[in-house]
Amino acid sequence: MWNMNQTSNTSSNPEAPSGPAAASSQPKLLEESFARAVAIMAQLRGPDGCPWDREQTFDSIRRYTLEETYEVLDAIERKDWAGLKDELGDLLLQVLFYAEMAQEEKLFTLQDVTDNLKEKLIRRHPHVFANRERVETSAQVLQSWEEIKRSERANAPNARGTSMLDQVPRSLPALMEASKLGSKAASVGFDWSDAAPVFDKLQEELDELRLAIASGEKKAQEDEMGDVLFTVVNLARKLGVQSEFALRASNAKFRRRFAAMESSSSVAPSMVELGPAELEKLWDRAKTNERKGPASE
Repeated sequence: MWNMNQTSNTSSNPEAPSGPAAASSQPKLLEESFARAVAIMAQLRGPDGCPWDREQTFDSIRRYTLEETYEVLDAIERKDWAGLKDELGDLLLQVLFYAEMAQEEKLFTLQDVTDNLKEKLIRRHPHVFANRERVETSAQVLQSWEEIKRSERANAPNARGTSMLDQVPRSLPALMEASKLGSKAASVGFDWSDAAPVFDKLQEELDELRLAIASGEKKAQEDEMGDVLFTVVNLARKLGVQSEFALRASNAKFRRRFAAMESSSSVAPSMVELGPAELEKLWDRAKTNERKGPASE
């Protein structure tokens, strides 16, 4: 594949213009760099291009889009800014790939994509671009954003017979999908007043899960476990917590503490030879040591 990071860098080029001249040249440099990236993508898909790139379809590329998105998130969480620059290039590659395939099939062009984005940003920010009454808070912006989106959906050609929840992609990770479904429903008032009653709902779902476990019916257990998870995600939403990121942070915490257990057991018998009590002691020690250090949770 190709590297999209080979763009002009005026700070490392002794012959590059500086000052006002540099500022005025930046849009042109960006335009040239982007146009070159688009041309490279077209060449890769062309008759004399890369066999792998030419074989790809919308369906086959989807998995890479998801992988690249998570790699962007991982770089941000690790504050790996050099890595983030590279991962954003890989994510942009996905956009260019889809747009090139769409143009080949005469569905739409990359310019259609950027024009649509430009118009949507302007339309959904009337407080910035349309001289409407300015908003003062993020909550007001989100309220206006949802009102505009509802109007757009109502006027869309395929609006009849569709649900507003259809706007939430089914291909999202389940935690993200649950959170977005809850937010969509909340935008029309179908929501708890605050976090307190969600705890009651969670207890109700846990009781139903216990009954399903007692019944021994695996399908019922799966259904009730799903209800528990859905409720937990909505509790996180009411608390202003992103459940996907909260779970990723807990996953990272578990990795660290388990690695500390492995390190502690390296001077003792193998972990597989330890009993539950000994393993619990190693876990407690890992938690205590982490809390004393800079990575305290």
